[in-house]
Amino acid sequence: MRLGVEAVLVDGALLPGDLELADGVIAGVGLGRRGRGIAVPGFVDLQVNGFAGVDFSAADSAAYRRAGEALLEGGVTAFQPTIITAPEEDLLAALREVPLDDVGPRVLGAHLEGPFVSAEALGVHPASARLDPDPKLLERLLDAGPVAQMTLAPELPGALELIDVLRARGVVVSLGHSNATSAEAHQAFDRGARTVTHLFNAMRPFGHRDPGIAGAALAREDVFVQLILDGHHVAGEVAHVVWRAASGRVALVTDAMAATGVGDGHYRLGVVDVEVRDGVARRADGVLAGSVLTMLEAVRNLHALGAPLAEAVAAASSVPARVAGSAVGVLEPGAPADVLILDDRLELRAVFVRGKERVAA
Repeated sequence: MRLGVEAVLVDGALLPGDLELADGVIAGVGLGRRGRGIAVPGFVDLQVNGFAGVDFSAADSAAYRRAGEALLEGGVTAFQPTIITAPEEDLLAALREVPLDDVGPRVLGAHLEGPFVSAEALGVHPASARLDPDPKLLERLLDAGPVAQMTLAPELPGALELIDVLRARGVVVSLGHSNATSAEAHQAFDRGARTVTHLFNAMRPFGHRDPGIAGAALAREDVFVQLILDGHHVAGEVAHVVWRAASGRVALVTDAMAATGVGDGHYRLGVVDVEVRDGVARRADGVLAGSVLTMLEAVRNLHALGAPLAEAVAAASSVPARVAGSAVGVLEPGAPADVLILDDRLELRAVFVRGKERVAA
């Protein structure tokens, strides 16, 4: 099946011609007569706390399906449901519900954000459920569900040993919710941590003598940085600096919570009460509590800051796919046929997952 597009985004450049799908994979690119719109890889979101009224910390299979269908409408064809710090029994229950199959988009395993985080950089995470690294608890969590990524604070006693366990179990280690110095961050990166959760948020501030995790990550070529580009978590100037410093290593994430796609009101983020007002999610004390950002909005925001369209799309597709170790996020012969069609105003016209059309304008 040919999609009738004008061009296809391949290896960071727009290739004139059509895209062909067959048997759930890309069969050909740059083919025949040009049509309308451009084909780009489906978006990959590594941090989704909830969506469309659903909180993934308390979701069953039907709720995952509802959220998944709504995620497709924003161009997300693969994602990691994210579960923040909570009591052990709540974490185990949430992990047992993480689907092993598609729910509209592909589920790339869970992102377990905590509970081994710093008391000095909790953000919205509940202090009562925060714990120091515990190898036995970690094993119970990993056995409960398909954990694909874990965020931890590397300066905590025993955290480096946990990195060894996580890597042996095939789990991506991300640093975050941490007061680590740059030296402590480098130790963790050298040990095998590959990425940073929501850069600059809930971590030691960047300083000219101690740049903390943020500076250590930006200075290394082997570390991916995740960025929430909703206009509230980081300033536009900061996002521009990050894009210039870490081109090809920036993975856009939404940190979306249950209010996304629904509207203002009262919601839950794990065990935390959240109020969304004027499109901003906060705890009662004013601390940011996730976002209501969609990935399509994040791509538009990065493009508006000066990133070429190809790079903005890559930050939402191929780069996060590389973080997750997934084959999605690219359009080349033999690759999974997870495809979006965008028009010249970056409006979404169609969504394909495994070669089947799931959303049409």
